[in-house]
Amino acid sequence: MKIRDLKLPALQVALDFTSVEQALRILSEIRDLDLGIVEVGTPLIKSEGMKSVSEIRNFVERTPVLADTKTVDAGALEAELAIRSGADFMTVLALADNVVVESAVRTSRSLGGDVVADFIGFRGDVVTRARELAEIGVEAVNVHVGIDVQRSLGFTAAGLRDTVRILSKEVSELILSVSGGIKPEDIPVLLDAGAQIVVVGGAITRSRSPRQVAEMCAKALRHFPR
Repeated sequence: MKIRDLKLPALQVALDFTSVEQALRILSEIRDLDLGIVEVGTPLIKSEGMKSVSEIRNFVERTPVLADTKTVDAGALEAELAIRSGADFMTVLALADNVVVESAVRTSRSLGGDVVADFIGFRGDVVTRARELAEIGVEAVNVHVGIDVQRSLGFTAAGLRDTVRILSKEVSELILSVSGGIKPEDIPVLLDAGAQIVVVGGAITRSRSPRQVAEMCAKALRHFPR
């Protein structure tokens, strides 16, 4: 599946667990909802390997799956591993060398998938780099505040709405996703800024009522005027 085939705006649920059993337990509660993308998180891939991608792919059936590989080297190899394991999309770091991104894009496309460039940890000119990535062939970028930064600084992706707004205007050909500590109440603000994919992890997966929070997120997306 290509990322431009998605119905936007979309909710992406991040499964940042360390066991497939934990991930499937949450998915069993929410997989019938309007989930745009199911993300196999980096910790899960590192803990369980690409079999986690395959198992989640089988469990969610037709729902698009993203493997959050955060690739920074061996782009073609990691793209092939992810897409052949059942992912529709895989991630590369925006700070990776262009040759890595190019090889990941080329291989993903040849296998029917797509690449999302993740800006986690990027300290340069975001707009300039986004333009470069678009020229390479990247279709979507993720504006991302990592977990350690959230915990140490108390800063979440909701504070990046100005960055999202600028990117949506300056590099309008790219699909924009946003992730990092997002709660249901943050979604309208980020969509208004230009985000098209909103990634929600812990607010759903660590909740006592995962389904209720997922429904709130889905409702916020459905009610946003486009």
